[in-house]
Amino acid sequence: MSDTVPETQIPVAQAEAETAAGLAAEPEYDPAAPVPLNVPRVPTGDAEVDARLERLGDADHLATDGHLEVYEDVHRGLRDALTALDARPGPPAPPSMPGMRS
Repeated sequence: MSDTVPETQIPVAQAEAETAAGLAAEPEYDPAAPVPLNVPRVPTGDAEVDARLERLGDADHLATDGHLEVYEDVHRGLRDALTALDARPGPPAPPSMPGMRS
């Protein structure tokens, strides 16, 4: 049995000193850290809808528990935009011709 430390291991005191000095070789892996999905968002041509779709990018910078608020906000905005389409008056109906039955 040998009292030497294998080359692949760093003594605890040295590792702590490197970390304190900011010299750690690799950052600590955090699986819960937010990672942008980089999903492309193609403009639709409707400014209101495009603004809502861009809002989805905000979720890229949040932890998972923050996504729900963004998704609900975007859903609400898109639903309101669709509802507004139903509320807008359409073009007037053509006048009926005399002698024509409707």
